Amino acid sequence: MNRQEIITRINTFLEEDFEADPKGLQPEAALKEALDLDSLDYIDLVVAIEHHFGFKVKPEDFQTMHTLNDFYSYVEARA
Repeated sequence: MNRQEIITRINTFLEEDFEADPKGLQPEAALKEALDLDSLDYIDLVVAIEHHFGFKVKPEDFQTMHTLNDFYSYVEARA
């Protein structure tokens, strides 16, 4: 799976499962603000990543992700 396929897949489930505004899903956008996540949403996001990409995620990994691009890169490195 290439980077663009990963981005498309992530953006699709963010729009569908997290009701994210597609216009706000820009690589430079701040992850927390773009997705309007609270602590419970992060748990749901971990579950979604595990379901869609088949690898385990540690919730503390999100501490290093500040932008959507960081998030895309994280998934790309593990997918």
